[in-house]
Amino acid sequence: MQAGELGARYQQVRERSVALAAPLSAEDCCVQSMPDASPVKWHLGHSTWFFETFILERWSERFVPFHAAFRVLFNSYYNAVGEQHPRSQRGLLTRPSLATVLAYRRAVDEQVLALLDVDSRDPQLEALLILGMNHEQQHQELLLTDLKHLFSCNPLAPAYCSAPLRAAAPAPLRWCEFAGGLTDIGHRGDGFCFDNETPQHRVHLQPFLLASRLVTNGEYREFIDGGGYDEARLWLAEGWEWRTAAERRQPLYWRRADGWQEFGLGGAVALDPARPVVHLSYYEADAFARWAGARLPSEAEWEHAASGVAVAGNFAASGELHPHPATAARMAQLFGDAWEWTRSSYAAYPGFREGAGAVGEYNGKFMVNQYVLRGGSCVSPEGHLRASYRNFFPAAARWQFSGIRLARDAG
Repeated sequence: MQAGELGARYQQVRERSVALAAPLSAEDCCVQSMPDASPVKWHLGHSTWFFETFILERWSERFVPFHAAFRVLFNSYYNAVGEQHPRSQRGLLTRPSLATVLAYRRAVDEQVLALLDVDSRDPQLEALLILGMNHEQQHQELLLTDLKHLFSCNPLAPAYCSAPLRAAAPAPLRWCEFAGGLTDIGHRGDGFCFDNETPQHRVHLQPFLLASRLVTNGEYREFIDGGGYDEARLWLAEGWEWRTAAERRQPLYWRRADGWQEFGLGGAVALDPARPVVHLSYYEADAFARWAGARLPSEAEWEHAASGVAVAGNFAASGELHPHPATAARMAQLFGDAWEWTRSSYAAYPGFREGAGAVGEYNGKFMVNQYVLRGGSCVSPEGHLRASYRNFFPAAARWQFSGIRLARDAG
């Protein structure tokens, strides 16, 4: 990538983060609604910290930190870099102000772009810049999911966006057959990928069936009405304990008010039975699949089905920030709309090697007690995804836009 192209791409990604925060007040940007979420202001600061720490500190000859305390305040989990402010206490950071964080961004951007004016660049600099841009895109998605949780806690049910939701009838669910056999899984080697997508390796798949679309709100409502949350036999033991501990009986943002409502980034709306159900835990997804006489796909099955399919769908650029009803395509909604739970534990691929230095902490150390999700969501940035992309969350997590695509064994 040429210096001018790299700089333009850097500016585009950085400006997008600021634009996402533009409709919000300083108060909106400071609050943390739960330990798993982070304030908008922290996302803006941390993504800047990444470039300051891993780019400017190494390559800028006259590097001076914007503020020495930011090295701790905006460090997420990089132990090799040093201490971190406790994750659960990020919402207590009323200082620095939002204005100061935005000034921090501008100062770091100015210095990074100055580096890119140099004709000869270290290829490691370019690689880290590209990693940093993809890292920031991940935080753009997290910014929106965390904000949705925050606004859902407000009795005023505030709306972040006002894009009208388009009505559509649900496409019929069909079962698409895949022959199985030997297939290559993992990144093919063209363009950027995260280290957890490597190395490419060969796996053997048994013949399987995959649903042509995601499970809808209407189908999940049948599960609720049919007593799915009361049937212990449908649930994993740990999932049943999770369900009963807090008397969970519906997806995270569903509310009963003259029928079912669903809270979204556009505020509270009537539940649309045609749209994909989202914000489910792995436990809920697995229980529904059992109730439906099916199962969740493995990540290898999902990637095999998605390989060669164009990465197109309903992403954040649509402005709706809400899942769309499925089209009648053979394999609809593989990308966008909702992250799809798989039954695969998040683990290293055969031959996986962590990167050198602090950036080696990016993915590898989280390969325990988590499940893989595939495909992206309606708040994923455009152009950020690919068939080999691996997202991962604990089984109880459901503030992400996580949904269900069913699978079955063939024959």
